[in-house]
Amino acid sequence: MSRRSIIAGTGAALPPRRVTNAELAERVDTTHEWIVERTGIEARHIAADGETTATLATEAAQKALAAAGLAADRIGLIVLATATPDQTFPASAVRVQAALGIDDCIAFDVQAVCTGFLYALSIADNMLKGGMAEHALVIGSETFSRILDWDDRGTCVLFGDGAGAVVLSAADGGDRGILATRLHADGRHADLLYVDGGVSTTGTVGKLRMKGKEVFRHAVTNLADVLNETLAAAGHHADEIDWVVPHQANKRILDATARKLGLDPAKVIVTVDQHANTSAASVPLALDVAVKDGRIKKGDLVVLEAMGGGFTWGAALVRF
Repeated sequence: MSRRSIIAGTGAALPPRRVTNAELAERVDTTHEWIVERTGIEARHIAADGETTATLATEAAQKALAAAGLAADRIGLIVLATATPDQTFPASAVRVQAALGIDDCIAFDVQAVCTGFLYALSIADNMLKGGMAEHALVIGSETFSRILDWDDRGTCVLFGDGAGAVVLSAADGGDRGILATRLHADGRHADLLYVDGGVSTTGTVGKLRMKGKEVFRHAVTNLADVLNETLAAAGHHADEIDWVVPHQANKRILDATARKLGLDPAKVIVTVDQHANTSAASVPLALDVAVKDGRIKKGDLVVLEAMGGGFTWGAALVRF
């Protein structure tokens, strides 16, 4: 029998502090209307002092474990996707491991920016298929507010903080689970979305920089292509999809991608209005919202997709 990875539970964590566009307009030269028209974003959550990528990841992981009905000591693998780790090292994943009270398991971070969760999901899926573990936590967690230039109205209004997690469990037989994943990267476009700092270059953390128009153009094409590629790999077609859970970067990107694929916009899960762009956390956050409110149900065919700095992009097809 074929071994597959089933999503057994989802969880999410958002900092209590919610920042509206109106509040941002008091700090930078912008308006609520300007932000909504260009991005669809109305609010975002910002981490307070003491809230970190690891603490948010731990909270999301605990909720995912509860939803799966699984004790933390059953986890044999933690893959944490983040571009904003607590420290250069150790990996934030080992801090989550310790916080969950897990004495020994495989634990490491993955950095593919906004596509990070898809990379982490694919890695964990293949490790479970290979017998490295029976149960895994796959987490996307970010505190992008720490790397924003709050004087740059073109970028600081776009991002927020948060974490999302899933429990993957290995199962033999049946039609549920991760059916296919496809991942890509093209470093020729690294200067379109990046942070202008780093340990081995400047010795500083740096701030996020982006050329928005160019990123938008690449995003629509790459996301549509990888979604079709992933469907084809599993022998499915776009008209069979029940739900698309995309990276929540910009409402216009979501709309343009749906049009390019001929998808019903009602099938696209949208949380960018309340979460903004939470990078690697955005897909699992949106997934958790749709699972918890009952839209995504057992048996549904769901596509997860994202694109981020690098460029990196990818998609996963899942039967819930």
